[in-house]
Amino acid sequence: MADQEEPHSLASTFPNPPPFWKDFTPENIARIEELRSRAQGHDGDGGETPPARIPGVPEDLTNLQPPAEPKDGRWRVFGDHYMLDDKLPTLEEQGITNLALTHPARTATNVDVGDNSTGTGTGTYTHHDHALELKRLVKSLLLNFLELVGTLASNPAHAADKVEDLRTLLINTHHALNEYRPHQARESAAEMMQYHLDRIRGETAAVRAQVENTRKVLRGLADLSVPEVPPGVFEGLVLEDGDRTEEEWNRAARERDAEVWAATDALLA
Repeated sequence: MADQEEPHSLASTFPNPPPFWKDFTPENIARIEELRSRAQGHDGDGGETPPARIPGVPEDLTNLQPPAEPKDGRWRVFGDHYMLDDKLPTLEEQGITNLALTHPARTATNVDVGDNSTGTGTGTYTHHDHALELKRLVKSLLLNFLELVGTLASNPAHAADKVEDLRTLLINTHHALNEYRPHQARESAAEMMQYHLDRIRGETAAVRAQVENTRKVLRGLADLSVPEVPPGVFEGLVLEDGDRTEEEWNRAARERDAEVWAATDALLA
């Protein structure tokens, strides 16, 4: 049956979901969650995160777990190969001539490094100035390109060697840039952290300034004098008439609130 459905799935505009989606039923999800809770309890580490993979699960629950890590540390996605240990391969491993000797793993021994007086000599040559090596490679690219143009003008049959030299220089330049990426990532992370730190410090300073302004306003309100009720304001009032007494009290309260707000506006102005 699956073989009969395969041509239809390949001919459709969008591919069908994997067949194991049918295993994600509410019953199976409840069972796998129960198994994870049991496994977390047996571990006794007290952590809140259950283990990703549980050993010895039933066969019908296998698809509900994340896939296991590849044994050789390699996997393939969309035709590209990836490794768990993301290590930059050396130029020698790729069959490319190594020109820039910047990486510690690419230190050359018994290389003609030159003497100060005669320009000759042998020894160990190593340094870690990526910017210097990149400048040298770029200048070599320009020089070889000019030589290629001259070769094409005079003897095009000999241009293949110069094209190969340009290819080697370009690959070495790209490799030197890749070696510099960890340092670039650290610098970018440090710059991002500094940006967030400066922003938090600015927000903290603004909050403290507002707190100080609020304290000043509160101190100013504390110094305000509450107006006393005039002696004759309640004369002639009938105490049995509750509505009339409450109206007078409300009027006095509104006047007092108006004075307080006016004083507050004067302090904040």
